[in-house]
Amino acid sequence: MKEKVYVLDTNIILQNLQNLFKISDNKTNHIVIPETVLLELEDKKKLTNELGFYSREFARLLAKMKIKEVDYKLGFKVVKFSNDEINLDIIAKDTYDTQIEQIHLSESNDKRIIEVASIAQEYYKGAQTIFLSLDVYARIFALFKSIKTETLHDDKSTVPKFEFVKNVELDSSMFNTLDNKAVEEIDPEHSQENFSYIFESSDGNSEYAITHNGKLDLLKENDFKALNVKPVNLKQKLFTKAILSNMYDLLVIDAKAGSGKTLMSIVCAMRLIDLGYYDKIVYVRNSIESLDKGADVGYLAGNDEKFRIYNMALQDTLEFIAKKHLKKSENRENSESIESKISELESKYCMETLWPGEARGRTLSSAIVIMDEWQNSSENTTQLILSRLDESCMAVVIGSNRQIDNLYLNKYNNGLTTLLKHTKFEHPEIKMFAIELEKAVRGKFAEFTERIFEKRSR
Repeated sequence: MKEKVYVLDTNIILQNLQNLFKISDNKTNHIVIPETVLLELEDKKKLTNELGFYSREFARLLAKMKIKEVDYKLGFKVVKFSNDEINLDIIAKDTYDTQIEQIHLSESNDKRIIEVASIAQEYYKGAQTIFLSLDVYARIFALFKSIKTETLHDDKSTVPKFEFVKNVELDSSMFNTLDNKAVEEIDPEHSQENFSYIFESSDGNSEYAITHNGKLDLLKENDFKALNVKPVNLKQKLFTKAILSNMYDLLVIDAKAGSGKTLMSIVCAMRLIDLGYYDKIVYVRNSIESLDKGADVGYLAGNDEKFRIYNMALQDTLEFIAKKHLKKSENRENSESIESKISELESKYCMETLWPGEARGRTLSSAIVIMDEWQNSSENTTQLILSRLDESCMAVVIGSNRQIDNLYLNKYNNGLTTLLKHTKFEHPEIKMFAIELEKAVRGKFAEFTERIFEKRSR
């Protein structure tokens, strides 16, 4: 079998540095980094977000590797690095055919990277040279030069179908004995991912339940009596009951826009603090947004301005809750009253915002940690945040694979999907719950856009 030489695009490293080790496969394959990729990584080293972290991590990796040789060829140079797991070469051309155009910088860089891939085909004769990129346009440029291309194999993996809420038909006579009954007595085919149940009888009766410790816990009329904002549909109720039960360590919620996922998470977290189970709420959101590059959180000057944009979703949620708390006799349009109530809520529930760049070295205790928009976070960021939590914490991970803004992630390889996949297995360390919220409750505009746009994007 031919040795494979993988020429990497910048996005492969920025998606996850562990990709290098997977591609190398213990030196089974050879890795080539074009000089232009090195320059792009250098440019991102100072960013305070995840991209900056991976750029710095790559620099640390290079610094620890041994330089075996510098090979000077006509028109280009090859610097050869090695360690126990990776053989990695950096190739730089003396002059490039592609001129750098600032207004088309990304395209210019892509074409220079492809120039190096063409050199690699000649330099590693006898091996199979493959250009590896997440960017379909860059891969097309490579195909124009007759270079074999691939994307990450993870991109092609499938997201399994989940049955988080299972429908079971039962005789009405059994309904009175369902509460606290062992799940497998009712459903011998119960699987790990069946976290909730809908029981229906042929004569029109129905009951709903979540499961924990192998037993059924039925939805009851007074479950949400103490909440200032109440769930409005069945799956919201199941999700809310799961949080309020305080029986789960990690809850993973895949939810459409406008489904109330952030609102109900915050409301339930406040209730658990009122009951004395936790001391604070920590709200985490990654800093990669669907904004122009200049508006990325990492580019903004000053923490106040950074977090103003970063925490807008949280502030909208707190404003909604504050209005619900205000009495009708108080003028709800009085911005001073609303701001005062928001400040009161933030203080009472010790609300803290955190972005991944601040998490290293910290340990969170007695906190409900809400990880929002998690479809935009990588597996590494997911590990980083969850590993900060001690045994006194609960984590609620919420997001939507329909709204991925991170250019280096897709629905197959982000942190939300990874956690969803693991709901199919039992984990001795933690108790998990998961559900999908498909119904928009934000109002007519969310329902309208969902109906006319989502079908087209499938």
